[in-house]
Amino acid sequence: MRNVLLVDDHPVVRQGIARILTTEIPDLHVNEAIDSATALEQLSAGPCDLILLDLTLPGDSGVSLLRRIKRQYPATPVVIVSMHPADQFAQRTFQAGAAGYVTKDSDPQQLVSIVRLALAGKRSIPPEAGKDARVETETQPHDALSDREYQVLRMIGTGRTVSEISAELGLSVKTISTYRSRILQKMRLRTSAELMHYAITNRLVP
Repeated sequence: MRNVLLVDDHPVVRQGIARILTTEIPDLHVNEAIDSATALEQLSAGPCDLILLDLTLPGDSGVSLLRRIKRQYPATPVVIVSMHPADQFAQRTFQAGAAGYVTKDSDPQQLVSIVRLALAGKRSIPPEAGKDARVETETQPHDALSDREYQVLRMIGTGRTVSEISAELGLSVKTISTYRSRILQKMRLRTSAELMHYAITNRLVP
């Protein structure tokens, strides 16, 4: 049996993905984790052949967890399974070491195909990820942001206030305000409205 770790905080999603994979690939055993902490606990408990990782998790972002996994378990392939379109996260996730990217509204057979490729040691970069996921190109202002700053930028881009972001991420308003100030400084912008416009214009939000 090959062990797969599925990291997602939605039970219905976990059950659905697990059912699809074990039906199509009978020799898979799927373990589950709901956040970064439980994922790392699972990984320390025993060998894992593949990790399926959501990007939107309680606490640390999925990209932050991806970077940590690749530092600690560089040989373990990680496939991103996300609600976000590939072009919003592709460059960041593939540069962090992802082996594949599939959206949750994809055909189940696409998920199965990407999982098979990852288990065989192959990467699968979707066409919609764009060329930036394959090669180094001219950087954009948001490329200078940390993973947490990028997460906050995207949340501002959807119209959330500092207080709403604070509540959703479980961080203090002061901490979010500090992230916002750093983002503005790094991107040479002045207001949240400008950040929102940037995020929308550059398709960083749905």
